[in-house]
Amino acid sequence: GESEQQAKDGENVVREEFLGKLKEFTREMDKEGPYFWGKEPKMVDFAIAPWAVRLWVFDHFKSGLGIPEEGQGGDDEGAWARWRKWLSAIEERDSVKATTSEKQYFIPIYQRYADNTAQSELAKATRSGRGVP
Repeated sequence: GESEQQAKDGENVVREEFLGKLKEFTREMDKEGPYFWGKEPKMVDFAIAPWAVRLWVFDHFKSGLGIPEEGQGGDDEGAWARWRKWLSAIEERDSVKATTSEKQYFIPIYQRYADNTAQSELAKATRSGRGVP
């Protein structure tokens, strides 16, 4: 079996890769925003919104994604500041609020995945290494 350290190392590699892609995405945004292409939201904003507004799950169940807090982004603070501006704008849209459940409703569902007890076909396929069924 995989040691706890190997699992943690693997998690760190995936985390760094994800953060790198997130910074790459953010650096392509319009400089002013607040949305990807500027003042008005477009398809890219709405396509990314569902998962972006749920990134808190990693902080709740795992050791966190490592998205820096304001002023803590070091050399990448510009990218992270832009990400925070975008995320805040998309989270505040009435259309996003109206189609996103409160966090307390997600926690029991995600808890089953965190505990590796979820029984959906997708969860079973993921555990077996098959990916999407």
